[in-house]
Amino acid sequence: MSLLATDLAGVPLANPVVLAAGTCGYGPEVADFMDPAAIGAVTTKSITVESREGHPPWRMIDVPGGMINAIGLANLGLERFRVEKVPALAAMKTVAIGSIAGHSIADYVAMATAFEAIEALPIVELNVSCPNTADGRQFGHDPRALASLLAEVRPALERTRLLVKLAPDAPDPIAMAAAAVEAGADGLTIANTWPAMAVDVDSRKPRLSSGRGGLSGPAVHPLAVRLVDAVFRAVAGPAKVPIIGLGGVLHWRDAAEFVLVGASAVGIGTALFVDPRIPRRVITGLERWVRQQGCGNIRELVGQVEA
Repeated sequence: MSLLATDLAGVPLANPVVLAAGTCGYGPEVADFMDPAAIGAVTTKSITVESREGHPPWRMIDVPGGMINAIGLANLGLERFRVEKVPALAAMKTVAIGSIAGHSIADYVAMATAFEAIEALPIVELNVSCPNTADGRQFGHDPRALASLLAEVRPALERTRLLVKLAPDAPDPIAMAAAAVEAGADGLTIANTWPAMAVDVDSRKPRLSSGRGGLSGPAVHPLAVRLVDAVFRAVAGPAKVPIIGLGGVLHWRDAAEFVLVGASAVGIGTALFVDPRIPRRVITGLERWVRQQGCGNIRELVGQVEA
């Protein structure tokens, strides 16, 4: 068995590196800069029932320690996604995770039902935490609202594994994680971007067209590590529910930190805009680390940070 071979909610992965939603288009675009077979999984951008133009420029800016984006869930909608993108997804030699979003419970159920029928998508990631749009945001901060959403979505996914992507700024992240697991989530993604804002001091206007967006990159990494640690200890570890640790991974050491605090897989997003070769370097570094730790497989290191 490979040092990095693992699984995510029962779906086998060649390694724990997952490319995050919204950072490599609809998925197949990853082949433009690397062999998809080298990656554990690739997540599509969030798809909604209707097509969305998203926010006008500027909708992505760099800031010290990362970037702020306010794409606004731009996507071509469910029907065009099925016709234009799914065939290429099915041909990819890696696991594809389908990200879904919506305005309402009915929208999420419609998306889940549609993705359940797409064999190329063995995992669905429920995006209830996008910080640069109000759509679906109501489900990301209230445990009762999230439980109500999953009560409707979970039955639509019989074959497909369900991940819930949590908001880092929820008033009680532990309660949100517990609500997701109790309502049937097969795994958690921790976390989405942090709500943020940048201002042009000359024009005295926000630098993003939408005013506010989501911060990602190295600046949020220690915050994400703390969140993963807290959720793993309180919820995911005892329930044996896998976590994708997501936030600011640019180096294999960043990924290793996530593993040690409880992540079964590690998301990479903003790093792709810095250098698309970073995921391969992270994989190489993790292999060397597992070997140096005297372990036969990376799963032996999940949650093994010393208290």
